[in-house]
Parts: sequence; C-alpha cells; structure tokens
Amino acid sequence: MDYVSALVPPFVMAVFFVFLVKTIVKSQGGANKAKEDAAVDAVLARAEAARQTGN
Repeated sequence: MDYVSALVPPFVMAVFFVFLVKTIVKSQGGANKAKEDAAVDAVLARAEAARQTGN
C-alpha cells in the first residue's frame, strides 16, 4: 500500500493545478473570452472522459 500513499500527493497537486489554470483562464477578459472558455471546457471534458474510461 506504500505505492498508494506515494501517488496520492502528485495526483492531488495535478488536480489543483488543473483547477488553478482553469480559474486563471476563465478570469481573463477580452474579445476571445468565449473562445478561451470553450477551449478550457473542451479540454476538461476530454480529461474527464479519459479518466472515466481509464477506471
């Protein structure tokens, strides 16, 4: 079970980093805001789908 405790901190940091990037991108304004939001949503949807099929 040591491998589980070794993998949990990097996984938690990866999830935190994804949400941090998502927050930064979504907080940006300007003419391309809708395009940026759509791109982030698409990447997150792909990542979630990959995570669901991986389990």
